[in-house]
Amino acid sequence: MNFIVREVVEGDLNSVFDLAQQFSLLNLPADKKAIAKKIEQSQASFAGELPITEANYMFVTEDLENKIIAGSSQIKAKHGTPINPNYSFKLIKKERFSRDLGIGFIHQVLRLKLDTNGATEIGGLVVSKNYRRRPEKIGRMTSLNRFLYIGMHPEKFENELMAEMAPPLTDEGRSEFWEALGRRFTGMPYQEADALSRQNKEFIRSLFPEEDIYLCLLDSQARLVIGRVGPETMPALHMLESLGFKYKDEVDPFDGGPHIAVPTQEVSLIKAGKWRNLKLSDQSEFDKQALIAVEKEGRFISCTSAVKMNETEIILPPLTCKALNLEGGEKVYSSEGR
Repeated sequence: MNFIVREVVEGDLNSVFDLAQQFSLLNLPADKKAIAKKIEQSQASFAGELPITEANYMFVTEDLENKIIAGSSQIKAKHGTPINPNYSFKLIKKERFSRDLGIGFIHQVLRLKLDTNGATEIGGLVVSKNYRRRPEKIGRMTSLNRFLYIGMHPEKFENELMAEMAPPLTDEGRSEFWEALGRRFTGMPYQEADALSRQNKEFIRSLFPEEDIYLCLLDSQARLVIGRVGPETMPALHMLESLGFKYKDEVDPFDGGPHIAVPTQEVSLIKAGKWRNLKLSDQSEFDKQALIAVEKEGRFISCTSAVKMNETEIILPPLTCKALNLEGGEKVYSSEGR
């Protein structure tokens, strides 16, 4: 038992900052003040001190042996409110037919959509470059274990989960979709517009066209990336699809990346999740692998472990009990779902 997934705490600041320095991400900036603010917001969210419209949860994966943060993930409890709407382009098919010519076309068009009552967003998944391709599958662990928290506290989240997937970008970090569309209406480069949107999205409603945009008017390079993901994002997409997420025929207004969603209670991990009583035993023949989670002293902590369990009881290996600080008799939340 070398890794656990838990809620972030104040003492993780330097480790999370070290992780953030490996990337160039808007939701995990390499800025200590910004990260400290995120940690503070996350702690208030876990403590139930923030409304759903402001709650944002950060999880970290800890290498217990080396005391290193190997990865991080986040949950935004509500993505889209009257004050801060969520914007997307809905892909719609339109039929056009000429009786005189006897010909017709089915066009795909983009229609700007504004959501003021949004879903819970799953995002912010990062894994240290030093921990990729390890047999423990750190990326999968970092992503999946946060769903246990949703299953444990469904009242804190919306009835739908969604994720915005990263699209293919050029080697220079340019979005072909943005160059063909967004830049023409805003005059801003992609990175600048994307960063600004995290703070203020007013310019989207003010500058983007209200009318339908016909895809046939965009260049071929822009059309090719709509609704697609980059190679590095493909494993994350497949993992979420295995949980029940599906493409919504909606894309990001900046880069054309796909939006995927699923009803919260239809997520396989959540459907299979169940509270069980921890039983201490000398049992050594563990016959299953499961994700397990507990709340110790009010803090969420989870891991992947060999288990033996039935409908009401669960037995864990001694090393797992030690990592989670369990003594027997506690309630453990577990799921075999995939």
